[in-house]
Amino acid sequence: MLRPVALVLLLLAPLHALAVETLRIAIEDADGEVRVSGRGLAFGADTEDATFAPIPSGQATIRRRGARLEVNGAPVVGDSVRFRAGSSAPDDAGLPGDEPLKAGSAQVRGDVVVRAHRDGLQLINVIPLEDYLAAVLGSEMPVSFPPEALKAQAVAARTYALQKKLEAYSNAFHLGSSVLHQVYGGVNREDPRTRAAVDATRGQVLTYELAPIEAYFHASCGGRTESGQDALQRDLPYLQPVECPCGKLPASRWKASISDSEVKSALHHPAQGLRVSGRTPTRRVTRVTLGDGASMGGVELRRRLGYTRLKSLDFEVERTDRGYVFSGRGYGHGAGLCQWGAKALADGGRGYREILSHYYPGAELQQLY
Repeated sequence: MLRPVALVLLLLAPLHALAVETLRIAIEDADGEVRVSGRGLAFGADTEDATFAPIPSGQATIRRRGARLEVNGAPVVGDSVRFRAGSSAPDDAGLPGDEPLKAGSAQVRGDVVVRAHRDGLQLINVIPLEDYLAAVLGSEMPVSFPPEALKAQAVAARTYALQKKLEAYSNAFHLGSSVLHQVYGGVNREDPRTRAAVDATRGQVLTYELAPIEAYFHASCGGRTESGQDALQRDLPYLQPVECPCGKLPASRWKASISDSEVKSALHHPAQGLRVSGRTPTRRVTRVTLGDGASMGGVELRRRLGYTRLKSLDFEVERTDRGYVFSGRGYGHGAGLCQWGAKALADGGRGYREILSHYYPGAELQQLY
């Protein structure tokens, strides 16, 4: 049996000569019609060795007719079609294009696949991993953060993406573009600082026992990260609670006032009597009681009241005349890399390798390609 790192190398091996590793990112779902445009636009089959035919107008309207697709009114073979801008010569087959494409509401590098999906269409961006990361960093971390913090985020995001690709290798796409995976905003989220961080760490990933780790990250832990088990039901040795300097930052503190009527509407339960009844060792809420013997998990409470209002599960709750005041620390699930903590460590002179070692204890930094 291949060890996990050997499997990764096997998957990457065909691409070493081309110096590119790609991801397939689901970027948008559409109804029965979508438009794609770009300079030097061409289209072909969704295969790595496809030949691309130019579209002189630089614009394509893709419509779904039953189970079939049409491009500018002409039917195409199969249930998907791939578009590329700025590079349509036959000897370019297999390499995503360098010129950005406008596809639906997104502007992205690489290729775009439009495929029949459920009752409509789905857009998938086939993009070189390093280009993807430059946009992810601009979506996931403030570009004003110190370079060493951005480098740490680049390694974490690369590791997370490759690990997810291994999980979904044979699927139509490897990751989505929302907070459920990594936020990916396309070309508009790139920045010279994010590109520099990606280039400086090119090919570097975190591994544990030779396998890419599940490199989770979050905005702020409030002073102490959470275990993978308690935060994500992932009992992983490199996701353990560690002390974090973000607890001293004003950005880690928050308050939310929520009225009785809002609580009742969100919880489908009378509002009076809500109190914390269970916590993890890092004092994050695991359970609340609702006043009449009923109870609810902390994760479900946060989901129902809203992730942007209840920013974390590290909170206290007080009863007021009209509702509740939640006073908390941190933003996000709390496991893995703390972004504001990484900023504080970088401001204090720590390099990205030290930052990664702090938040993923026991993981090794390796040059994968």
